Amino acid sequence: QVELVESGGGLVQPGGSLRLSCTASRRIFRYGTMDWYRQAPGKERELVASSTGDRTQGRFTTSRDYDKNTMYLHMNALKPEDTAVYYCHARVKPSIESPYLEYWGQGTQVTVSS
Repeated sequence: QVELVESGGGLVQPGGSLRLSCTASRRIFRYGTMDWYRQAPGKERELVASSTGDRTQGRFTTSRDYDKNTMYLHMNALKPEDTAVYYCHARVKPSIESPYLEYWGQGTQVTVSS
């Protein structure tokens, strides 16, 4: 079993930057897709950045540190409309004998306000 633990959320002023972290509770045998989603109050959860293919989605970019079992979401030029709970999502093969499985982080609140 794998647990994804998020950190780095908080209050930031418009135009500011923030880096979110998502750390897996154990070493992963093989990584598949690793994404970041967000959900604002009253809205559906939406994909904001993915680690597959193009890693630059404008203001948001992703990176990974395999040694630390961690993926990051780098957010720049934040706007009030970016306020939401941010979730990491990973599809990984935890061990050599397991299939690919999907996991979600618990979510971290990001609030952009002056």
